[in-house]
Amino acid sequence: MGRSGRFGPSARSGQLGRTQPGQPGRSGQPARTGWAVVVGAVLLCAAAGGASAGLHGADVRRGPVPGLAQKHAQVGAEVRVTSDPRPARPGVRGSHSTPATLLINADISEVAARDGRRTRVRTPVLLMVSPGDDRAAWQGLLPSTRLRVDGRLSPPAHQGERLAAVLRVESEGPPRITGDPTAVQRTAGSLRSGLREATDGLDADARALLPGLVVGDTSRVPPDLHDAFRATDLTHLLAVSGANLSILLFLLIGPPGSALHSERRGLAPKLGISLRGTALLGGALTLAFIVVCRPEPSVLRAAACGLITLLAIGTGRRRSLIPALAAAVVLLVLYDPWLARSYGFLLSVLATGALLTLAPRWSAALQRRGMPGRLAEVLAAAAAAQAVCAPVVVVLASRISLVAIPCNLLAEFAVAPATVLGFAALAVAPAAPPVAELLARIAGWPAGWIAWVARTGADLPGAEAPWPGGWAGAALLAGLTVLAVLLAPRFARHPWLCAAAALLLVLVVVRPAPLTRVVTGWPPPGWAFALCDVGQGDAMVLAAGEGTGVVVDAGPDPRSVDRCLRDLGVTRVPLVVLTHFHADHVRGLPGVLRGRAVGAIQTTSLDEPPEQAAFVRRTAAGARVATVRAAPGERRRAGPVEWQVLWPRAGPGGVAAVKGGGGPNDSSVTLYVKAAGGLTLLLLGDLEPPAQRGLLHGPAELPRVDVLKVAHHGSAFQDTGLLDRVRPRLALISCGADNPYGHPSPRTVDALRAAGARVLRTDTDGAVAVTGAGRELRAVGRS
Repeated sequence: MGRSGRFGPSARSGQLGRTQPGQPGRSGQPARTGWAVVVGAVLLCAAAGGASAGLHGADVRRGPVPGLAQKHAQVGAEVRVTSDPRPARPGVRGSHSTPATLLINADISEVAARDGRRTRVRTPVLLMVSPGDDRAAWQGLLPSTRLRVDGRLSPPAHQGERLAAVLRVESEGPPRITGDPTAVQRTAGSLRSGLREATDGLDADARALLPGLVVGDTSRVPPDLHDAFRATDLTHLLAVSGANLSILLFLLIGPPGSALHSERRGLAPKLGISLRGTALLGGALTLAFIVVCRPEPSVLRAAACGLITLLAIGTGRRRSLIPALAAAVVLLVLYDPWLARSYGFLLSVLATGALLTLAPRWSAALQRRGMPGRLAEVLAAAAAAQAVCAPVVVVLASRISLVAIPCNLLAEFAVAPATVLGFAALAVAPAAPPVAELLARIAGWPAGWIAWVARTGADLPGAEAPWPGGWAGAALLAGLTVLAVLLAPRFARHPWLCAAAALLLVLVVVRPAPLTRVVTGWPPPGWAFALCDVGQGDAMVLAAGEGTGVVVDAGPDPRSVDRCLRDLGVTRVPLVVLTHFHADHVRGLPGVLRGRAVGAIQTTSLDEPPEQAAFVRRTAAGARVATVRAAPGERRRAGPVEWQVLWPRAGPGGVAAVKGGGGPNDSSVTLYVKAAGGLTLLLLGDLEPPAQRGLLHGPAELPRVDVLKVAHHGSAFQDTGLLDRVRPRLALISCGADNPYGHPSPRTVDALRAAGARVLRTDTDGAVAVTGAGRELRAVGRS
């Protein structure tokens, strides 16, 4: 047929609803019919989704468990584990850190209330376990294992979750197993365990990351590495992704090509496998992927999106795959309606859609401007995924990553070799552990590179930028992204303008210290003391020379204190003084140690709370930094700064009396400091009034000081006699915005002002730097 025949342009345009001369009716009717079909399909999908969601929601609310959760009832239950145990992220609540907790999804099959009544149910819950010494036994549980647990029910944190309740397990000792896992889960668990064992000899980052890259096992990923991946928008590498399956099937089927030939260019034809055998083998590989990575909805979603992405790569017919993606989304949401509330699911679908639609066009545009084909494809894919996913990330985190695209580009080249070698190690581990170790060692190189990219990108001062949160912030970012895309072709015609924009972005991300100081005025020249803004906690720095600072306390969060030290340009720390072991003063210690030369860590003599004291010793040992005790009355010096330990004191009225009284707060190491330029400071830690009065009756009379670091975040418990004695010109309070303790107390602030002090606080003034002394004393807040 010719181009104007039956299947020519006129026929096709008629089917699209274009009116041909003299034939108005023949085009309008098909158009109306087409729209009716589309509307009907949409309504049918909506009705099916609503029905499925209603059934699943009713299933969650069925039975006595939701009612018992509202009463916070104590129960005994038979449960069936449905996920791998995963550690909860450690946090800080006031002076204490949250206990090491494991989270386990499970279905309650039988519940017994306190009155002895037993009910057979099937209700999804979240188990929260504080395993103590039996952590390994709990962490080794496999999905489908049946347990007997005792604990207290409570409602889920958010309404509308797939969980009916949270069950805080109060049973002591190892898990009480009443039913072994299925053979399939035992096999999958053996493979995953074999991969972990094969990676035991790798460096810390590679050992933590490789199981996550391959099968989504993030049990070894430390919080600081996870934060680095989050800051660089690389967290998709820590979860099971459709890219994993695409890489494996890509090896089997072959590189990009036409639909008629791509299936004959992979490993399958080299091994003599027929087309039908190739299809069966690909299906088996997909099934094995689902089994090993757990048949949870997220894994099923990854498998579906992976197959779609693979089909796009293999056929090159990306436009025809949008309906396939839509069909996959509909089927997955009908299977599990809770996915409709999952941000992870939304991000996965958006990224896949961007790869199928935006990335090919952007890649072609870059190639037309002379960029090599492979580089253009990778850059376009990273940029497209970032453009559509960033507004959703803003809703969750109220920030944008300025290093996401370059970090994704640098990591992309290492993902495929790490994944392929990791899967090879997983496959051979049960039969040949030495071979698996060798493969894991080779895979550790690209995995280590990915971790290095994440850490290096996250360490850049401008890696992240704050952005308005919520859907309003997302809409603003989406609008600016669309505007940037529309203006990009015009900017591309002006190379110098593009170069200037790129240079500006580099300066914003790198933030060279001299330039930052000129632009922001922070830190002020000649600063001698800085109070970091670390939220509800304490962290201070005494300037001890160029790039050198003595750190007093580390705050509750490693990232906050690390950022403060970076802003101050501190790379060497001769001494870290931890006034006492409360979590809001010591949990940030890893941030102080990160990338800095640290001489020693000095602590108080009272090891309470014991778990925090153990944390400090463990962290110091891991960084190979010595720990020493603060000796009463000792004097030290570092560069221009010198100090004396005033408290705690030995003997009657000192440490011995405190142990039976104020506890950790009253054992705070208290320092009298003489800094550069004659600046004098009194750093009180968290001393309570009894210990503050003890300072007044010491062997030497306390002099007046320029700066007082107010005790215990400005709480109401202060000794007015001490304030009258030292009469500071500046009173600095470290506290978190909207903290639940009411710090600082208005009574304390009024008393300080009545004593003639200017009061600055981190919750309103941000970090505070002090320069000069006497009449030249000046404080600069970074609000």
